[in-house]
Amino acid sequence: MSALIHQFVVHRLSLSDDGKLHFIPRSACFDVSKEIETLAQQLHSTFNSKPGKGVGGFANESEVDFAAQLNQALQNEIDFHEFSVKSGQFLLETLVKEEMVETGFLIYSQYEYLATQYLMIALIDTKQHVAVNQNMDLDYSDHLDFSKMQLALRIDITQWQITPEQFRYISFLKGRMGRKVSDFFMRFIGCEEKVDVKQQNKQLMQNVDEYLSQEQCDAYEKNQHRGSVAAYFKEQIDNGEDVSIDDIAKYLPQNEDEGQSFKDFNEQQEVPLEPSFQPDRAVIKTMAKFSGAGGGVTLNFDRQLLGERVLYDPNTDTLTIRGIPPNLKDQLLRANKGS
Repeated sequence: MSALIHQFVVHRLSLSDDGKLHFIPRSACFDVSKEIETLAQQLHSTFNSKPGKGVGGFANESEVDFAAQLNQALQNEIDFHEFSVKSGQFLLETLVKEEMVETGFLIYSQYEYLATQYLMIALIDTKQHVAVNQNMDLDYSDHLDFSKMQLALRIDITQWQITPEQFRYISFLKGRMGRKVSDFFMRFIGCEEKVDVKQQNKQLMQNVDEYLSQEQCDAYEKNQHRGSVAAYFKEQIDNGEDVSIDDIAKYLPQNEDEGQSFKDFNEQQEVPLEPSFQPDRAVIKTMAKFSGAGGGVTLNFDRQLLGERVLYDPNTDTLTIRGIPPNLKDQLLRANKGS
């Protein structure tokens, strides 16, 4: 399903020869064309696929210029281009104040997807591409490098207008080098983090495993239920939607005698999970595999193999693997002969 693009504009942050950071605004928003629709859709999809997001809201709307200006733009009191230029200039001021240097193209995209209004803001760098033309000469061009997107945030305008008290209408990438880089991007719009999405996803995986063990599911049943949850996660990620505890409970068994569901199990925890939160793509892999690395050893195997080809003895802290992969076996045999 494609997004309906309302406004789209690109400005630039660049560094002059004397090392000074400059904000270079575009003169107007783009006319919405097929190319702009494709670009906006790619931006939306890339953001959805990125792991490790944070969630929050405006710390204090009455004191946040960005929130006030965005509201003015939504009410048509100022046009969208003016709003984007004002906030872009404030981003420059924030960078200078924080003594940070970030360059690239600053993209503002206001769009509708699945009956929800969004505003996406992203700082994207470029990479050079080389093509061979009809004269067999090389043509060089710069393209927006979405794959390296590190600084981006998305405001769920619909949720902000309808249920602002939930304080979960802004999602953002946490960026490289931990929080340091993404923090200035949050401060630039006045965002305060509410939910640690990565921790929510990690805790969910633990809760699912504990719940399945409590329900006395055998290994086959556990793998089937985990696979269903993983498929649900993938669908929500592809659609850019949150996962919810209510939905996950539908993919897990319910204790008919005690009438307990996964939702009940979650509510009984010391710190229950949020009713809904953004899914992390890493969960899909974790639901299907065991993996770990340390001390020069890296292991990765399908969950369904535990108890069959892979046996774990917690008393001796050892793994026994039956049926070594042929390429590994060949290496081991060669090493054994040479010793």
